[in-house]
Amino acid sequence: MNGQPDRPPEDDAGHEDVAAQDDAVAKAANTETAEEVPEETTEEAAVPDAAAALAEAEAKVGENWDKYLRVAAELENVRKRAARDVEKAHKFALERIVADLLEVRDSLEMALSAGEESSIENLIEGNETTLKLLTTVMQRYGVEDIDPLGEPFDPNQHEAMTMQPSADAEPDSVLTVFQKGYALNGRLLRPARVVVATEPAKDAE
Repeated sequence: MNGQPDRPPEDDAGHEDVAAQDDAVAKAANTETAEEVPEETTEEAAVPDAAAALAEAEAKVGENWDKYLRVAAELENVRKRAARDVEKAHKFALERIVADLLEVRDSLEMALSAGEESSIENLIEGNETTLKLLTTVMQRYGVEDIDPLGEPFDPNQHEAMTMQPSADAEPDSVLTVFQKGYALNGRLLRPARVVVATEPAKDAE
């Protein structure tokens, strides 16, 4: 015994509890600091990733733009070629038929040059030959004549110039053809101009 009162055991236990609490607080602070560091590192790493994605997107935009320009240029070339083809088609659409009609012209010129020295029979024969040439050319290109003598009157293909009573022809039939009509591949070019027969007037009783 030294004359000093012994310290109760409870005081030592209290100091130990305080020290333990301090250690826990320090550990918690260190843990929060350690957890904050990866977040900063993640944010820093995300910046290069975003820049790389942006650069890749810009590259794709440039590539698509180049493709668009090439396609647009090709479409423009196609349009120009089509326009030239249409222009040529309009300009030379009659080239073949004109070439065939040259034979008819040659025949007419030959007939005229030999007219003074030819007989009437030769002139008639030459005209018939020329007409056959012209008819052949027209048929070659789908032109057909409409000669409806004796046929029923058709307002879609015939033009009635007048009506005439007739005891020999059927009523509403074509009695006379003033001018033949023509059709191109079934499409009317010119109606035939005709006289239409009607019933003869009955004698008054």
